Amino acid sequence: MRDTYRHKGLRKRLVHSLRQRGISDEAVLAAIGAVPRHFFLDKTFEEHAYDDKALPIAHGQTISQPFTVAYQTSLLEIKPDDRVLEIGTGSGYQAAILAALGAQVYSVERQEGLYAQTKALLGAMQWKNVHCFFGDGTAGLPQFAPYDKVLVTAGAPVVPEALRKQLAWPGGVLVIPVGKTVQKMHKITRTGRDTYKEEELDAFRFVPLLEGVAPR
Repeated sequence: MRDTYRHKGLRKRLVHSLRQRGISDEAVLAAIGAVPRHFFLDKTFEEHAYDDKALPIAHGQTISQPFTVAYQTSLLEIKPDDRVLEIGTGSGYQAAILAALGAQVYSVERQEGLYAQTKALLGAMQWKNVHCFFGDGTAGLPQFAPYDKVLVTAGAPVVPEALRKQLAWPGGVLVIPVGKTVQKMHKITRTGRDTYKEEELDAFRFVPLLEGVAPR
């Protein structure tokens, strides 16, 4: 895996375009400027790695467009050593961005082949603060709860109650796109044992969040 001056220049241009689109969190922009997105894509798509668009990855999934990654990550307001649960490991790019911000990332993937591939990639990149798991993301990872932040990278028809319950309180934050065809981004802050503040934000399109694990 090579990260050339050209790649770094393309990332710098991408960061500039994200700033123009309204992303103002400088720590998030720095992480996007540092993490080589082309490492997470098949060689076929390397030329488009720093375009602001979603691209196909294995098992019929996609790597989210950089704007979406930056938008969701900014909403989380990551602090160093935050414990973050990510639902939908996918390519591993979002997990790497969280790790670059200093979070301890616990990431769940329901596609076993994709889980194995991405876990190996993140290991090769030496992201020691990313912990990958194969399983049903809608159930979270209760064995490591509570989490300071929870991020869902697929569109949920409703907010899974298990993910709310695994937030630390007070102050734990869940960022999740909710809806069927088009999703509205929701930011949910746990304010007490059974109380939450919920904000509905901008519209996006995600692959659907599915229960269970994918059949082999």
